[in-house]
Amino acid sequence: MRVRRFSVFILAASIWSATTLPAQQLGDSRPLGSTAQNGLPQYLKGAGFVERLNQPLPLNIPFVDATGKQVELGSYFHKRPIALALVYFKCLGLCPLVLHGMASALAHVGFVAGKDYDVVVVSFDPMDGPQDASEAKKAFLADLGQPGASGGVHFLTGKEPSITALTQATGFHYVRIPGPDGKMDQFAHASVIMFATSDGRMSEYLSGVEYPERDVRLALVNASHLKIASAKDLFLLYCCSYVPSSGRYTVAVLRVLGFAAMVTLIGILLGFYLLTRKKRSPPNAAAG
Repeated sequence: MRVRRFSVFILAASIWSATTLPAQQLGDSRPLGSTAQNGLPQYLKGAGFVERLNQPLPLNIPFVDATGKQVELGSYFHKRPIALALVYFKCLGLCPLVLHGMASALAHVGFVAGKDYDVVVVSFDPMDGPQDASEAKKAFLADLGQPGASGGVHFLTGKEPSITALTQATGFHYVRIPGPDGKMDQFAHASVIMFATSDGRMSEYLSGVEYPERDVRLALVNASHLKIASAKDLFLLYCCSYVPSSGRYTVAVLRVLGFAAMVTLIGILLGFYLLTRKKRSPPNAAAG
């Protein structure tokens, strides 16, 4: 497993670092303004994520959906792969970018929410409520642009125990920081979307705020155990490989070269067979 931290969330978090937090709130003995040896605020060590591939999720934990209904996380599993994001709905900067990037990528992968996959977005702020989730869901659906997809897109809020159980299972870490008014209502966190299998196991992580459509599609295909794969997807999965350290799909050069060599060899053998067959063909019989 590899700990991941990104300049995007560091920049967003550093905007609010002008004030000083009590050490017990940060889990560190130094104030908010102090820095580590690499020049970054010490408290940002608590933000980021650790990839927990194949980690089972706690499907029995309770949340509340955007309509105010009590639900269990597991009610969205067992059918389709899940595109998952952990954000908070009162975020002033980074979270809307993550959700916009996620929706924009999903809009162009060729799959339909609620039919081929489901979206689950969970707030890690226990102060968020159903109204906040409803407003964020509307904005997400507008970016997704798939009529009728509402039933496959789920925005959830919950209490601290459920949030803690989910963030620990996914390896997602965040740190509470002050907003511009000094209130402790903002968070430093990573920008990442995640994917889980239909049986509730973590599959892949894609980092950043813009997600290549190819990467998102292949992540969904993998999370579905190839159930929604096309022939093109299978070819791309052969030629590309997911690299956890970068959170991206990269071209597997050796596989591509091996495939090209195989095609070349088949072409040579086919040409040799046709030439040999032509030479062995009997001459035409002379006319009587």
